[in-house]
Amino acid sequence: MNAANSGSTVPRASEPGLSAAPGNVLRGMAMGAAEVVPGVSGGTVALVVGIYERLIDGAGHVVTALRMALTGSVAESREELRRAHWSTILPVLAGMVVAVVIGARLLEPLIEDHPVGARAAFFGMVLFSIVVPARMVGRWAGRDVAAVVLGAVGAFLLTGLPPGGDVDPPLVVIGLAAAVAICALVLPGVSGSFLLLSLGLYAPTLAAVNSRDFAYLAAFALGAALGLGLFVKALQTALDRHHALTLALMTGLMIGSLRALWPWQDGDRGLQAPDTGALPMLALAVGAGLVVTAVVALQAHLDRRAAVGR
Repeated sequence: MNAANSGSTVPRASEPGLSAAPGNVLRGMAMGAAEVVPGVSGGTVALVVGIYERLIDGAGHVVTALRMALTGSVAESREELRRAHWSTILPVLAGMVVAVVIGARLLEPLIEDHPVGARAAFFGMVLFSIVVPARMVGRWAGRDVAAVVLGAVGAFLLTGLPPGGDVDPPLVVIGLAAAVAICALVLPGVSGSFLLLSLGLYAPTLAAVNSRDFAYLAAFALGAALGLGLFVKALQTALDRHHALTLALMTGLMIGSLRALWPWQDGDRGLQAPDTGALPMLALAVGAGLVVTAVVALQAHLDRRAAVGR
């Protein structure tokens, strides 16, 4: 991709029909489940299941449409909205909402009861999925390698931050935290839930979802929308003009984020040596990674069949 076709990172001819909706709902559920888990990136899942660039492109059209509507360009705004990939976006959003509601009830207690096993499984998933953005880079150049190193070091340092204390936050703080966390949703390798945990807002946010605290959720949604509007266009431009370099940076972020998923950690996220139960945890990590590999292989097979059919 290059600046010449910056109008859209995804060709309109590849727009899926309604038959793709069930699959996109499942992809959205996978992304939503990932975002509930600290250290796991919904953007990473979007890359793995093959919808990342379509989502970024669609979000970019929506952001542009809103800006045009505010400046009085109603006709242009409608055209931008028409170009958004709604056949992908809407099912994915529906799946994410369902997964977040269910995940807030199920995944968080599971992580609390079995933290080492949960991190081992997620470690294997992310480790085996690094091949996805790495292969998308294509022919590697020196600057791509430098971007990997930069992203890996940055993510490693970020995921080593000690957790913040859980508080009863004011709505303004909730909105600001959401604006930061939503950037992680569209940036593979960085976990929105992990950022909330670092800010001390992970447990309050899960509690708000479970208790249907609509004031909290409304402040969170508003902050997320503002953060997405400010960030997504920059990311879309980066993918258009520096596609390989951007994907190389994402690869590095995924590598560095593995620190957060190392199974053996203390309460302040300090890394520890494996204990006597390391072998089952290793098997769990490999098994989870193989599941991801199978999903990636299946997605590639389906993409090849769809390409032949067009």
